[in-house]
Amino acid sequence: MSVLTRPGPAAATTPKRLGLKQYSGYAAGDAANNLAFSMAGSFLLLYYTNVVGLEAAPLGTMFLLIRFWDALADLGVGRAVDGKKPGRLGKFRPFILYFSLPLLISSMMIFSANTFFPGMSATQGLIYAYITYAVMGTLYSLVNIPYGSIAPAMTQVPTERAKLATWRVYGSNITILMLSFVVAPQIKKFVGDPTGLQRSLFITTAIFVVVGMALYLYTVATVKERVHRDVAAPSMKESFRTLTHNKPLLWLCVGSLMFLTGLTALGTMAPYYAIYVLNDPQYIAWNAVAQAVGTFLVAAFIPLIVRKFGKKNGYISLGIVGVIAGAILTLAPRETPMVAVIGFFVLGIGMGGVNTLMWALEGDTVEYGEWKTGIRTEGTTYALFSFTRKMGQALGGAFGAYALGWVAFNSQAAKDGVAQSAGPIDGLQQAAGALSGGVILISLLVMAFYPLTEKVFKQIVGEIAARRAEREATTSLEPLVKA
Repeated sequence: MSVLTRPGPAAATTPKRLGLKQYSGYAAGDAANNLAFSMAGSFLLLYYTNVVGLEAAPLGTMFLLIRFWDALADLGVGRAVDGKKPGRLGKFRPFILYFSLPLLISSMMIFSANTFFPGMSATQGLIYAYITYAVMGTLYSLVNIPYGSIAPAMTQVPTERAKLATWRVYGSNITILMLSFVVAPQIKKFVGDPTGLQRSLFITTAIFVVVGMALYLYTVATVKERVHRDVAAPSMKESFRTLTHNKPLLWLCVGSLMFLTGLTALGTMAPYYAIYVLNDPQYIAWNAVAQAVGTFLVAAFIPLIVRKFGKKNGYISLGIVGVIAGAILTLAPRETPMVAVIGFFVLGIGMGGVNTLMWALEGDTVEYGEWKTGIRTEGTTYALFSFTRKMGQALGGAFGAYALGWVAFNSQAAKDGVAQSAGPIDGLQQAAGALSGGVILISLLVMAFYPLTEKVFKQIVGEIAARRAEREATTSLEPLVKA
């Protein structure tokens, strides 16, 4: 990849640097997102096996199909975002404002099967799961794609983008940590009492509707577009043409696909790992704490890692740490649960660090697409990135559910509070660590080919600024020429 930077006049104005209000507002958005997304990703499978009594294998197929639909919805929403003309709230915030409440209500609905339709058959329960999960996924696309797309429009400064990614991870992990401490005690309290757990989860998700809406409103009030846009809204053909010319984005998408497959598979099995391998549902919370501490620890150093080593090298190095964490979880002795807790801490450092860097890398590919084609497509670029992440989540969620079938996990015994036999427990531990670590290793091999280094990115931003200044100079001279 070669970049030629032409000299040109400096930009007329320099955007103000982002402050605490902008960073915290951006974090609040992902905190709210994860009241729906992580609640479903962490506990929906457990809810349908242990409360509704459905078998894991059909649910694995549901995760695969619905998340594939979600991924397609991401592309449609991305195109809608790019085609929207900026209004009083810009291009992105209106989507967040209008669709956030429906999203939160749909999240409550997916955990309310036995509240609204008690005594459903297995077939009816599966139909309810398909419909409500598909609705939630579509609404999530309508909120999350604009939310993620606004980051490249807030700043072009690499360290500020790294900080935005860091604050985004802070927001999501605070929610994930909170979910663990709120939901895990409910699971422990109502073991063998699906009616009690259903009632408790319904109240909990109803409260999340109120909390989530407050967070979204704070995001809309504080997060604004700052990057100058002097190019027209692209047509659909132009939007997708930028993707075919964006090699860094394509490499990032493939790496993200593999990474999210491994991470989601492990996340799907994590509650089962705590309940059946460590033999205590409370470890759902302690493992989450350990993972969150690792993620918070490494997130604080992401801007420094970017300055010293670059995003690509940081991604690969931290990914290796995640693979080591998978090995620890596979080999951890069950009689010493703290070894597994340490494994989740290491996981937080490795996988949390990689996930943080991904968001910063995605923002860089927007500039590359504009430099390559002259068209700026935050929405479509983020949508393709989100599409591949959703596909990874689809595959990972399916693999996690299928793994329960492969190890002969007994859903009826789980619903009745009867202990699982030794075989499924052994299989659960091996699948949780080995499956996730192996797939993430493939992700690192893919990212070794990622071409957009920090040096090249800096040159690209300079080239874009020079072009913009030339256009502005030409426009300002046109009246003089006509005169």
